[in-house]
Amino acid sequence: MSTTTRPMPAKTEPIAAAPHPTLRVYNTLSREKESFRTVRPGKVGIYLCGPTVYDKAHIGHMVGPVIFDCIKRYLEYCGYDVTWVVNITDVDDKLIKKATERGISMLQVAEENIADYEGNLTALGVDQIDHFPRATDCMPEIIQFIEELIERGFAYASDGDVYFDVGRDAQYGKLSNRTLDSVHGEGGETAARKRHVADFALWKSAKPGEPSWKSPWGEGRPGWHIECSAMSRKLLGETFDIHGGGLDLMFPHHENEIAQSECCHAKPMVTYWAHNGLLRAGAVSGKIGGRTEREGGELASASGQPADVVSGKMSRSKGAGGLADLIKRQGGERIRFFLLRTHYRSTVLFNEPAIEEAGVGLESFYRLFKRYTRITGKDFYALKPATKREQGEPASAGGDPVLTAAATCRQKFITAMDDDFNTGGAIGELFELAKVTNKFCDDADLEGKGKTDAAAIAKFTTLLTTIKELASILGIFLHAPAQAGAGGDELLAKVMPLVIELRASARKNKNFAVADKIRDALGPIGVTLEDRAGGTEWSVGEPASAGGPALDGIMQLLIQLRADARAAKDFATGDTIRNQLTAAGITLEDRAGGTEWTKA
Repeated sequence: MSTTTRPMPAKTEPIAAAPHPTLRVYNTLSREKESFRTVRPGKVGIYLCGPTVYDKAHIGHMVGPVIFDCIKRYLEYCGYDVTWVVNITDVDDKLIKKATERGISMLQVAEENIADYEGNLTALGVDQIDHFPRATDCMPEIIQFIEELIERGFAYASDGDVYFDVGRDAQYGKLSNRTLDSVHGEGGETAARKRHVADFALWKSAKPGEPSWKSPWGEGRPGWHIECSAMSRKLLGETFDIHGGGLDLMFPHHENEIAQSECCHAKPMVTYWAHNGLLRAGAVSGKIGGRTEREGGELASASGQPADVVSGKMSRSKGAGGLADLIKRQGGERIRFFLLRTHYRSTVLFNEPAIEEAGVGLESFYRLFKRYTRITGKDFYALKPATKREQGEPASAGGDPVLTAAATCRQKFITAMDDDFNTGGAIGELFELAKVTNKFCDDADLEGKGKTDAAAIAKFTTLLTTIKELASILGIFLHAPAQAGAGGDELLAKVMPLVIELRASARKNKNFAVADKIRDALGPIGVTLEDRAGGTEWSVGEPASAGGPALDGIMQLLIQLRADARAAKDFATGDTIRNQLTAAGITLEDRAGGTEWTKA
């Protein structure tokens, strides 16, 4: 068997920019953290392997997009012009099988699941992707790439198929630390058409009834690996900066991408290979802002072991699914926060209680933002923070201990992000900054006598603006959460003041039976009341429950309170309940079997 004379690509050959002074990125290829240098000064190209859209998305499909959405935000915060590409595989054996099973076209299957995938990305705040190329839209580029590999002697046609000749690439296996002798390829009917068992398909001849495209080798369709090499070259160039994907893609997919691209171009394909840990169903969780619910990042990234061995990958075959339903139950921001709260190279131990625990951490921030509104009359979400790293550099704190503490938190946040995008460490500093802010608010008595202290209010606003600056890098707290208490369910938001008013009246009149009835009814439906100096606030435990169980439960409570008032001949209270519900757009109808309510 012949071997290649292809020289080892020089790592620094295509890099034109000076290294970033502080940012370091872990490179799976070198198994080291390296100073970040870009191929073109000031520009960053990122390619992330996207889904094969044969079915609805599961939460595992969101890990990479959430992480790289954050990475792009941080790189732009550092002043880089970033282009981020996520591909869509819309032609594949699995799509063809699914289309046959359902009796529809492959295109219909793809379109349906692309819409689901993009909707889930939107719900999780992933909005930084610049290009979504589809394999079926890139056939000319794919065919041209294959032709170039054949011309250079790295690929061969065989009975309508085209295969990459791994024996022509002495560097094959360098990403996953495999030797050619240890690689086992596909068997079956394709084995006889190959020169080596590990040779992989660049083009597959069409079977009767399958979708196909014309090519120099006959009707057919591309293999999986070649599409990413063709798409990345089309949109990012022959060499680009960061290639991301799950750890399970290291071999064979990314290994084969390297072989195709570097044999074709005789230069490095990518400067930094960044692999995120996978999702594993598990019962372990950690304290929010404290110990992690992820594990094994360094080991998994460096082992070269199959991902299922390293992390027990959660996939459809292992019961993953129902992402849209999960988002309805938990909310997109809560899931995003859960995925970001520790390092991206670690395995994510997934369970819903852990996501709910992440929600507890988020609630502490939401309460602080409401506190800011109570004190200043302004909206936290309308604050305009610095969008670039140098813009946010704080002026001299002048010895002020609070501003000094805030500046320290900000610097530690940035240091964590500079250390291979350590979002977990960054989030820890965000919690610390919130703690500093709340303590200052208490010490300055901003909800009491200090509310008229203009200097203290200005300092408080500075602290909140810094929180907004750092949170924006993580892609959180950009908008008010879609939850009752924060503008989520309008109808519930209209009736809750009535519940609070009835409770306050009962307590004032020492009618503790009514006050207790209200309290006892709220707990089971997830509604929490919090009494403060400025009044009583309310929140719903799960974002999705605002328009469902919570609203139903509140209405049943109000109907019962009205019935109790009328039975006690307290017609004023009964009329108040009816009139305020009518004003909120709710109609009560008394029937022989009880009172029913409808939305007007």
